[in-house]
Amino acid sequence: MRQAAQSVEADNMPPLGIYLHWPFCSAICPYCDFNVYAAHKNTADPQDWLAAYRAELTYAHGLRPVGPVHSVFFGGGTPSLMPAELVGDILNHIDALWGLAVHAEISLEANPVSAPAPHMHKLRQAGITRLSLGVQAFDDAALRFLGRTHSADEARRAFDAARAIFDRASFDLIYARPDQSLDDWQKELSAALALAPQHMSLYQLTLEPETPFHARARHGKLALPDEEVAADLFELTQSLCTAAGLPAYEISNHAAPAHICRHNQAIWQGGDYAGIGPGAHGRLTLDGKKHASLALRQPQEWLTACREKGHGWELNKLSDAEAAEEAVMLGLRLTDGRPLAALAAQGVSFDKAHLVALQEDGLLMARDDCLQASDKGRLLLDYIIGRLLA
Repeated sequence: MRQAAQSVEADNMPPLGIYLHWPFCSAICPYCDFNVYAAHKNTADPQDWLAAYRAELTYAHGLRPVGPVHSVFFGGGTPSLMPAELVGDILNHIDALWGLAVHAEISLEANPVSAPAPHMHKLRQAGITRLSLGVQAFDDAALRFLGRTHSADEARRAFDAARAIFDRASFDLIYARPDQSLDDWQKELSAALALAPQHMSLYQLTLEPETPFHARARHGKLALPDEEVAADLFELTQSLCTAAGLPAYEISNHAAPAHICRHNQAIWQGGDYAGIGPGAHGRLTLDGKKHASLALRQPQEWLTACREKGHGWELNKLSDAEAAEEAVMLGLRLTDGRPLAALAAQGVSFDKAHLVALQEDGLLMARDDCLQASDKGRLLLDYIIGRLLA
């Protein structure tokens, strides 16, 4: 039962979300650099995990007791591997601590073959309102290349089941793969849009350090499209999605207006979120200053720390410069940008000449009330941020 909670606005605090990390996957993809481990290495009992999650949530509440919680995001890893009872018990504890806001968004990431319909129904009963499927491709050869364990047909069936069960359903795709032409991507994305999704996350493939794909590239066995082709693929993506009624609201996320992921949008807008679980990051406003949390990465070390001292966190106050850079970087990722007044409230100020120069270069929109990147500028965010904050 969701309980009433004190208004965040009345306490002049940013809205609060919870990110909860489940670090295990059935198979680890060769492009992934997240904090993930093979599922067979999970030797802890579900009750051990519940006790650790409860302890760290309680610790976070002691630091930032003002609620309610507006969104919860179970990420990973593959959190659809979690028992539904564990998910429900965690949500009950969050509600008992802060209160869950009326109509709170509760998201969970799933792989198509780790969430059969009966398990989806249990997750829905546990409190999940939004399922995000890691589809990654609607092409069987591409799925094999990406190390996925499902087929394109299994992905389509899982998406059909998800949107019949949950309030909202979404899926991810990865493009700009080796040798992927504009025509290839147009056909694949058009087929995805024909499924009438309400939300899609569309990521260009990147080569992250310490991943198998990065090692292959280093040895000349894998090459991604060059910058010009990648830019063309990005522009094609924007065009097709906008025409289908799913414009970008963030650099990699597209949605019908009523189906934006509220959890992620709140983070990009400077909201607070407690990062719970092995390797989880968080951001909390304490005494008017943004603080960054980072949990121990190794699951067993994290479980031990939670058992012995109630949390596995390291917590550090961001410097004014670090907080400003992060606020600008996150705000520019949003298609609508961020109001300058909101950035000023976060301690961000700009040299007017730098703003004007970037507007004249066509990288920022010429607006007096908002910091907003142009379509061209969203491909050059690092450059823009460097010039703005120099």
